[in-house]
Amino acid sequence: MSVGDRNDPVLGYNFAITLQDSSTAVATIAISLNLAPQAGFSECSGLEMMMTPEEYKQGGQNNTVLKFPSRVSWSNLKLRRGIAVSNDLWEWFYSFVEGHGKRRDGIISLRNDQQEPIRVWKFVRGLPIKYTGPSMNAGQSQVAIEEIEIAHEGLKMLSATGGKLVEAVANIVGAIQSL
Repeated sequence: MSVGDRNDPVLGYNFAITLQDSSTAVATIAISLNLAPQAGFSECSGLEMMMTPEEYKQGGQNNTVLKFPSRVSWSNLKLRRGIAVSNDLWEWFYSFVEGHGKRRDGIISLRNDQQEPIRVWKFVRGLPIKYTGPSMNAGQSQVAIEEIEIAHEGLKMLSATGGKLVEAVANIVGAIQSL
């Protein structure tokens, strides 16, 4: 294997996030991979799920506890970004305070250096549950950061085989239709 043929791990700094109303058509969501992200985020965490097994203590077998799969739970997503001119995250959260908020689906795309998606996650029916404004300190010259925490009702991971956008879009459409 020559040096040019190696497959290095994908770096975690190159990603895009798109949020859309949960009522949006499947085709529009799939096409959104071609568009620039709606908001540039500097950090994304919470792409995790967990299944706690159900335990069954069978009578007469004191040396083992049987374990069976149970429901899966997903962690909340936390998205952080520098304060921008747009106040779209605040407006999304505050629309629920006023009683007319709409849930959003989202696509998180991890990309290689050529901006091709390598791994794509799709979450459904996102609900903003926490908004955090920037910490301000006149003695420091740091970027003002805002954060939004999103609870959701499901997460799917799709592999964009070989970093090909067309395959990623086909995979996303199939996965959305199966949700």
